Amino acid sequence: MNITVIIPTYNRYDFLKRAIASVISQTYRAKEIIVVDDGSNDNTSQIIQDFPNIRYIYQKNSGVSSARNLGIKNTSYEWIAFLDSDDEWYESKLEEQVAFHKAQSDVLMSFTDEEWIRDGVSVKIPKKFRKVGLDVWNENISFCNIAPSSVLLHKTLFESVGLFDESLEVCEDYDLWLRILMNNKVALLNKKLIKKYAGHEDQLSFKHWGMDRFRVVTLEKLLQCEDTSKVDKFKDIRKELLKKYTLLLKGAVKYAREEDIKIYKEKIAKF
Repeated sequence: MNITVIIPTYNRYDFLKRAIASVISQTYRAKEIIVVDDGSNDNTSQIIQDFPNIRYIYQKNSGVSSARNLGIKNTSYEWIAFLDSDDEWYESKLEEQVAFHKAQSDVLMSFTDEEWIRDGVSVKIPKKFRKVGLDVWNENISFCNIAPSSVLLHKTLFESVGLFDESLEVCEDYDLWLRILMNNKVALLNKKLIKKYAGHEDQLSFKHWGMDRFRVVTLEKLLQCEDTSKVDKFKDIRKELLKKYTLLLKGAVKYAREEDIKIYKEKIAKF
C-alpha cells in the first residue's frame, strides 16, 4: 500500500517538526509527506530545510479544510493518512493500519484509539470519548469521536462523498466522516496509536461556543439527501437534530439570544 500523509499547519513550526519526525520514524514508511502551510507567519517555511524530502505547499490563510483539500488534490498515491501538526503518531501506527486493510479489503477507512496529553502529562480520557467501534455510525452522530490524525482512508472515498466542507470553520471532520459513514464501512483499530496534545491556546475546538451549531449544519445537509434505502439512518439524523435544536434553544433562552430563540423554535416546530 502506497500512502501519502497530509499535514495541515498554521503557525506551529515547533509542533510540526515533532509531527513530521513521528511520520519518518514509522515502521511502515509513507511514500509521501505533504505539509500544507495555511498562511503561517512564523518559521514554518523553514520546515523544508529541516526535512528536505517532504513536499511543502503554501497557501493564503483559508482554514484547515482548505489546507487538507489542497493536500488531497496534490497527493500522488491511493491511500491518505491525515496528521494534525500538533499531534504525533506511535511508530507502529501505519504498519498496524496497513495490516488491517490488507486483511479487510472491503473497508476503505480506519481510525485508531488515542492517548491524550495535556500540558505534557497523559490524562484519562472521559468515558464519553472512549472508543467502542461496535457501531461507528451511532457512536459518531452526536459528536465527532474520530480524530483526523488517526484516520487512514482510500482516495476513492472523496470521489463519492466530496472533500472537506470549506464553509465549516470547525466540525469539518464530523461532517466528512458522517458523509462517508452513510454508505461505507469504517473500522476502529482499538489501539492507542496516536498522541493528541491539548493545552495550547490556538486550538479550534476551544475557539467557538455551541459547537452543536456547526454539527446541525451537517445533519441538515444529510437530511436533504434522504434515501429510502437508509430509513434507519435518517431516523437517527432526525432524532439527533431534534435533540441538538432543543439544547441550542435552551442555551439561547439562557443567554437571551432572541434571534436564536426564534430560529430554533421554528426548527423544532417542523418536527
